[in-house]
Amino acid sequence: MIYDPVVRINRLLHSARLLLSVILMSIVVGSLCALFLWALDEATRTRFDNPWLLFALPFAGVAVGFLYHWTGRSAEGGNNLIVDQIHEPGGGVPLRMAPLIFLSTVITHLFGGSAGREGTAVQLGGSIASGFARAFRLMPADTRILLMAGIAAGFGAVFGTPVAGAIFALEVLAIGRIQYDALIPCLVAAVVGDWVCQSWGAAHTHYHISFMNDASAITAGFHLDPVLLAKVIIAGIAFGLIGRLFSESSHLVGAFFKKLCPYGPLRPFIGGVLVILLVYIFGTREYLGLGVWSPNPGDVTISSFFNGDEIHPWSWLIKLVFTVVTLSTGFKGGEVTPLFFIGAALGHALSALMGAPTDLFAALGFVAIFAGASNTPLACTIMGVELFGSTHTVYIAIVCFIAYVMSGHSGIYLSQRIGVPKNTLGLVPPDVALRHVREFEPSRLDRLMDHVDRKKSKSLTPIINPKESIATMPYPIK
Repeated sequence: MIYDPVVRINRLLHSARLLLSVILMSIVVGSLCALFLWALDEATRTRFDNPWLLFALPFAGVAVGFLYHWTGRSAEGGNNLIVDQIHEPGGGVPLRMAPLIFLSTVITHLFGGSAGREGTAVQLGGSIASGFARAFRLMPADTRILLMAGIAAGFGAVFGTPVAGAIFALEVLAIGRIQYDALIPCLVAAVVGDWVCQSWGAAHTHYHISFMNDASAITAGFHLDPVLLAKVIIAGIAFGLIGRLFSESSHLVGAFFKKLCPYGPLRPFIGGVLVILLVYIFGTREYLGLGVWSPNPGDVTISSFFNGDEIHPWSWLIKLVFTVVTLSTGFKGGEVTPLFFIGAALGHALSALMGAPTDLFAALGFVAIFAGASNTPLACTIMGVELFGSTHTVYIAIVCFIAYVMSGHSGIYLSQRIGVPKNTLGLVPPDVALRHVREFEPSRLDRLMDHVDRKKSKSLTPIINPKESIATMPYPIK
């Protein structure tokens, strides 16, 4: 085959242009993530030094609500907007999303909301990536890749896990399907973003697993014990179910508050009041904010679940309630760090119940509940290895994939598509967004199956479209 040198040169120039845009974008995103992490630390310190700030949380929520109502309606879709734009390029991700999510997340943490930081980092990455795509006048296909690279840069920078960040950007788009066409750009973006973030002095929390972590265990390679493996499998089922509980609770509570208070800017006021009430109901402020660190030695934090201290066995549920109320009423931030907290807390509780290593189960819960709630088991497995080392890779992988299966067609990102359904019932067709899967109701399924029986069609798979009409598609029923 004869190749035209001009065509080759044009392809090289095209690739170089895309790579340059990825690197420049990642430098900006990594720098913004470093600034964001510093701002979160300062906001958390200020909140601890000024306990009265909690009582201003409802009014801070109103400020966030009106900020988005007046200036950020086009950016309010957040992570789901970015994923939608990757699947179906349209108007792009507005550049204003970056300052809006940055400021509103810091406000949430300053006044005591229970939220995370991953959502902010991903939105920073997606917003900046979209801006670079417009500046470089990239074609839709290249814009899609740059948006994925933006997700990778933000995720890798904010957590210090570049490989997991790259895989997360590929895996989060569709359940059961990874699109490798953007692998190299995403890996470059995640590495550059993480390197730049650390170069600015941003520090990440380190978690240590002492179980089987001596020199002989490390030399022996992967650890595998049949009894412990059985306990890990049981824990994986629990992690997946709680991940699903978090996702479904977030969506249902959010829908409830939208009906209760149709005027969006006022919903955070209700949420702020409820968070204050929760503080007094449970008699503690330990579940406010990120939950990563505290100046008070006796407070419950993510790190505290990695030791053998006695901690309230329902800490995971309390944090879940605080976080769902905060995020479902309109406060901004991410779900992932609270999911880390919930997972580590549940792992700590299960270890006491099953007589398993506390630090190992805290680490497994740390990554597994996120795997179930986000439908990204491979990225979470890699994250576990990056954070906790390779000795327990087998346990980490098993628990993440079990949690993924057990969480069903549910997740915190409603714009995710179903690439490969998790079950073989044939009721959910490919490429349907999770937001539509959640609209399926048992009554509709009953009507659907009656319709299929009447037609006596065994070669077509029935589905229900969002408009509630019954249709069939050429996918075999298994």
